Amino acid sequence: MVINTKWFLIFFVLIFGSKICYCSVTYDKKSLIINGQRKILFSGSVHYPRSTPDMWEGIIQKAKDGGLDVIETYVFWNLHEPSPGNYNFEGRNDLVRFIKLIQKAGLYMHLRIGPYICGEWNFGGFPVWLKYVPGISFRTDNEPFKREMQRFTTKIVQMMKNEKLFQTQGGHIILSQIENEYGLEIKQYGAPGHAYMTWAAKMAVEMGTGVPWVMCKEDDAPDPVINTCNGFYCDYFSPNKPNKPTIWTEAWSGWFDDFGGPVHHRPVEDLAFAVARFIQKGGSLVNYYMYHGGTNFGRTAGGPFITTSYDYDAPIDEYGLIRQPKYDHLKELHKAVKLCEPALISADPTVTVLGNYEQAHVFSSGSGHCAAFLANYHLSSTARVTFRHQHYDLPPWSISILPDCKNVVYNTARVGVKTSTAQMLPTNVQLRTWETFSEDVSTIDVDSKLTVVGLLEQLNVTRDMSDYLWYTTSVEINSAESFLHQGQHLTLTVQSAGHALHVYINGRLSGSVYGNRENRRVTFTGGVNLHAGINRISLLSVAVGLPNNGAHYETWSAGVLGPVVLHGLDKGQRDLSWQKWSYQVGLRGETMNLASNAISAAEWVGGSLIARQQQPLTWYKVYFNAPGGSDPLALDMGSMGKGQVWVNGQSIGRYWTAYATGNCSPCTYAATYRQGKCQSGCGQPTQRWYHVPRSWLKPTGNLLVVFEEIGGDASKISLVKRSITYV
Repeated sequence: MVINTKWFLIFFVLIFGSKICYCSVTYDKKSLIINGQRKILFSGSVHYPRSTPDMWEGIIQKAKDGGLDVIETYVFWNLHEPSPGNYNFEGRNDLVRFIKLIQKAGLYMHLRIGPYICGEWNFGGFPVWLKYVPGISFRTDNEPFKREMQRFTTKIVQMMKNEKLFQTQGGHIILSQIENEYGLEIKQYGAPGHAYMTWAAKMAVEMGTGVPWVMCKEDDAPDPVINTCNGFYCDYFSPNKPNKPTIWTEAWSGWFDDFGGPVHHRPVEDLAFAVARFIQKGGSLVNYYMYHGGTNFGRTAGGPFITTSYDYDAPIDEYGLIRQPKYDHLKELHKAVKLCEPALISADPTVTVLGNYEQAHVFSSGSGHCAAFLANYHLSSTARVTFRHQHYDLPPWSISILPDCKNVVYNTARVGVKTSTAQMLPTNVQLRTWETFSEDVSTIDVDSKLTVVGLLEQLNVTRDMSDYLWYTTSVEINSAESFLHQGQHLTLTVQSAGHALHVYINGRLSGSVYGNRENRRVTFTGGVNLHAGINRISLLSVAVGLPNNGAHYETWSAGVLGPVVLHGLDKGQRDLSWQKWSYQVGLRGETMNLASNAISAAEWVGGSLIARQQQPLTWYKVYFNAPGGSDPLALDMGSMGKGQVWVNGQSIGRYWTAYATGNCSPCTYAATYRQGKCQSGCGQPTQRWYHVPRSWLKPTGNLLVVFEEIGGDASKISLVKRSITYV
């Protein structure tokens, strides 16, 4: 039988064509080209471990509804490989599940492998064990580091390939990133830094993902890697080769917060203005950092001093709720730009001066498409301009978008009336039957497994297994010392590399000192009550997150490095730095696993909390039932001092009722935005409410455990719900 070749081919394509993927991602100077089509793309950063799996699908859908085409995330090495060769891709770490939900929603994915991420994340995303690989030096032409970095990057890429998640395999990953903002550090690393950057780019490309790689803030990223821009504004940016597209990997939607600092906001009028300005200059991909910020659960916040909340003033707030007017105003921007897309992807802009502060950027294609962006850069005055024989009124610091070069469909400064107001409302949950457990400071040195001469750096001892490290030594005071007979105290000074310090003398708290983002080092100076004979000095050094950026940040120190000096003795001062010191990693309650539901040997004490108020180093626990409804939940920790909190063994994170200082004067959207502008919350706790994911709760019998360092009133802790009113 003779088979007609033509009809056979048609039959074959009809039957099997849908199963064959001719997928590609390339680029030219105009944009990424996906399956042969140029696209103007809007993207948003959503970090999978900063929310919970039950929240992911809703957040992704809201991102899509907001006009996004792409979701971007870092890959968090220290979560996935907590110890060498031992991997965790479960729960909040389930990267593949997260990406498949993005694919299910019909969105693209940008996977920023790094594996250095910064991200205000503990140790910049590197696992702490990496610091102790023999001969290692981070982010430079160092063989031990390159070996480990390549091994982890290869594992992630292979995972993606195994699941067929790259666009060229039929998946939705269209971009990957290697390294992160290295251009900020490369000058300090010199020639070895340039060699490392070049190696990293080559290593990534050779993995054969079939999709482009980017390096953000790396002006000399070698071909074919695309260099990209991060910042509040990127309209000034051009890639380092004319054949590369103009990509903005981080359009900062707000800013992160640190304990003791104000809360930062970025007006949506200015953010929209920055994005429109980038597009009118020929930009083709914008990623909002963050689109949903989320929560630094556990001890994942870095900095140090970064808050547990990573809300970032994002269009979708920490709890997964829509923030207005930021969400809708950006959504309308995306619609307006998409209307211009036929002209944007096929023509270069021509610029016409319309006045002293006014310009028109016009995209006119040979096929008849025309789009215009009319800009007024004045900070306070509305401008009337004439463009193509028509008059247009432009508010200050704004851009109007005309998809047909005639009709304005959007102006960055004209925001709709829809706004949202967030409230923390009480629930019917009663937190009443509290029990307490106190740390026993008197036995710290007895339990110690390490005693040496001199003071040790904190991370070298704790390996970040705990925020807490005890330093204990003894001082013998002669009964003839004058201060004993004159009713005086000696003065103790302790110099520490940070981040917080509590000083105990003979088991009693003598005082505390705290650092901040501007000054991480702390010095305690205070009178101490010593008696004749042997006195025990115990110093509790507290980390508040490890550094996440800066050249060679892995070499930075923390903890009590001295000197530790007693002043006021008859023979003058006594330096205690080179005495024998005993070290105890962590708290007794941590060793006993008090935060979990597991049975422990702890002797919890019931009864009234009145006697326990303001007592330092105290653990509290209470059981409660989950409230009804579906509103997001939070703990009001405003009555407490500083510590950590857990629900059903899951760490909510660090809390600290540190009061904010800053510049909380009235804010206008116009003029260049920086994080020092548009602040709020001065004189209030930087963070008062702490997100409790509903998926962590059972209907009844939930265990809440609080560890308080400095003293607080646990009876006033409450479970509240977040309610948004849209007007």
